[in-house]
Parts: sequence; structure tokens; C-alpha cells
Amino acid sequence: MSEFGKIDGISGTSTADLLKQKSKIEATGGEAFAQQLKSAISEVNELQVSGENTLADLATGQVKDLHQAALAIGKAETSMKLMLEIRNKALNAYKELGRTQL
Repeated sequence: MSEFGKIDGISGTSTADLLKQKSKIEATGGEAFAQQLKSAISEVNELQVSGENTLADLATGQVKDLHQAALAIGKAETSMKLMLEIRNKALNAYKELGRTQL
């Protein structure tokens, strides 16, 4: 069985645990969200740079393992698509909040 098929380590979460987590999140506020966003953008950027380098190596014939090159390019493409979808969802949510009447 693959590591993704195992669910033995999952345990239930009590309401008290959720309230503790909520208070921790509220204490850190927007700074934690901003840091997570910066980290995600940085990771996507690193994958894009890696993908571009792999494409350059592929064009010049310096690639030794074609499978690894294809994986690097695929990761870069997928991460960019995911980041764009997240951006689109965030913009749609922002627009929806703007249309909400109080």
C-alpha cells in the first residue's frame, strides 16, 4: 500500500482543540497569512526558474535524464496554474465582498 493510502495517523479534533487553534490564528493575524503567501509565491518562482533552466538545458542537449526534465517542467507548469487559480478565486471573493450590501 502506498504512503497516500495510509490513514492510521488521523485522529478526531475536539471543539476545544479547534478553539485553541482559532485563538492562535487570531493572535498572529494577517502577518502569518502574508508570510504564507510570500512563501508560496517564492516556491512557485523557484519552480519556474528550475523549469526554465531545464528547458534551456533541453534545448542545448545538456539534459542527461529526460524523465527528470519532464517532471521539473511539469511541476513548474502545474504550480503556476494552481497559483493563477488561487489568484482568480481570491479576486472573485474580493469582488463578491464589494457587491455585498450591508
